[in-house]
Amino acid sequence: MTAPILQQSIEDFFANPGAANDPTLRPEALAAFLQLRTALETGELRAAEPDAASPTGWRVNAWVKRGILLGFRLGILAELPGGGLSFVDKHTYPVRSFSVDDGVRIVPGGSSVRAGAYVAKSVVCMPPMYVNVGAYVDEGTMVDSHALVGSCAQIGKRVHLSAAAQIGGVLEPVNASPVIIEDDVLVGGNTGVYEGTIVRSRAVLAAGTILTRGTPVYDLVTGEVLKATPEMPLIIPAGAVVVPGSRAVTRGKGAEWGLSVYSPVIVKYRDEKTDLSTALEDLLR
Repeated sequence: MTAPILQQSIEDFFANPGAANDPTLRPEALAAFLQLRTALETGELRAAEPDAASPTGWRVNAWVKRGILLGFRLGILAELPGGGLSFVDKHTYPVRSFSVDDGVRIVPGGSSVRAGAYVAKSVVCMPPMYVNVGAYVDEGTMVDSHALVGSCAQIGKRVHLSAAAQIGGVLEPVNASPVIIEDDVLVGGNTGVYEGTIVRSRAVLAAGTILTRGTPVYDLVTGEVLKATPEMPLIIPAGAVVVPGSRAVTRGKGAEWGLSVYSPVIVKYRDEKTDLSTALEDLLR
């Protein structure tokens, strides 16, 4: 069925919780979900996609997220094989299998990609890593050891998610924007990006940087303080180089005790020197 028809079908089944147990409706609901899951895996559909008309440059496809949730509702616990290992999970979300024709390099050692995730050609998966349902990982990206790409997260082209980087996921509320990492971003080791944060193209997040909706980011170059608002997520500008920092507590016991709190800081914007320092990534692909 076409995308508009599939969307209407997903919306109808999601709005009817009883469909999962109705002997007449369940097969139809499962067929619609499986079509959605396949479209997610091929990149034909996305949980969020670029949209120049949107204030953030991205549009959330809430109906796709409803379809993913529908899959959990329809799923039953089953033993699921995957890479010689055994799992017990909803049968609607098995481990994805890949072939040489997919062009994805999955290095041995315990990585897995859940069904319903898109992984483009020339992506490198270093063990152990995990890509959850609804995620979109574009061409030339490296997902390094112990890195997580959460549900519905959108990862651009030629991104490096360094070891233990955590890209948060979001399924509910369905209108919430997922974490978005645009093209050519370097995400350092042990970095965490959560709660719908958008990292614009060519930004560099130094090791240990944590970004959330409640995290103000201090831009030493422009003198601005970047914050999320009720309408907008936290947005890291293109080319920004962000490092972990701290700011002094100026009131109460915190000031008396000389305490400071964590605060990410933009120390510069990416230049030729920064590009040279990240060129090593090309040798790893």
